Parts: sequence; C-alpha cells; structure tokens
Amino acid sequence: MMPELIAPERIRCALEVASKKRLIETLAELLASAHPRLQTETVFEHLIERERLGSTGLGYGVALPHARIAQISDAVGAFVRTNRGIDYDATDGQPVDLAFALLVPDTANDEHLRLLAHLATLFSDPDIRAQLRKATSSDEVLRVLNTL
Repeated sequence: MMPELIAPERIRCALEVASKKRLIETLAELLASAHPRLQTETVFEHLIERERLGSTGLGYGVALPHARIAQISDAVGAFVRTNRGIDYDATDGQPVDLAFALLVPDTANDEHLRLLAHLATLFSDPDIRAQLRKATSSDEVLRVLNTL
C-alpha cells in the first residue's frame, strides 16, 4: 500500500453507522480531510454518483466506494469498520462492516484500475478481513493494510 494513500487520521474503528448513506458521508468527511481543496459535499456527491452505477459492495462484508475527482493530483483513501454490518446492496447480499473509500484524480485511468484491483485482492483474503475486524486502533488497521 502506498504510504500517502491512507493515514491514521482517515481510519475509524468500531463506528456506529446505521445506513449506507451515513457510511458514505463518513468516508467523504475522512477523504475531504486529506486535502484542502476537497469539500465533504463534493466528495459525497462523487461517491454517490458512482454508487448509482452499481453497488461497490464486493461481498464478504466489504465495500469499496470510489470516484474520480478533479481537485486532487494523487490518490487518497479512507477506511471505516462499523460495529454492525449495514445493508449495502452488496453482490452477495451480506451486510457491510468494512469499507475502504478511494478517490483518484480525474486523469488517473490506469492507476485507478490498478488500485481498485489491488484493494479488491487485499479484501478478498479472509485473513486480512479477520485482522481488520479485530483491529481496535487506526495504527492496527494501518499495519494490516500495509502488509501487502
């Protein structure tokens, strides 16, 4: 994982979230905090717009909301683990409790696809998911995410 992609201040563990919309709002807030030119509302709109094309719920309780955005020049990520799984319209119908949100620059076609593929591979590993579900701090989550 690229060190600048995710930072402890953009990670939340054991969050109380009741809906998919609130989860995406929380991720938008975390992503917006990464860059002075990002506004939470703009990030949220981009993530929701992408979600309308089809759910970013990967299955196994994992969601990977993502969007392209003009205001940044490098990819930025945020991670949330919820206390309870929430209905996310995932492909397998399972509730989501692990969500990694990704923003990439408008121009980052190949990078965007490579990052998404990398994250999907990471989250398809049952050991990684189990470690993320057990993590109690941002630093622990970061250690797990940086193992690859």
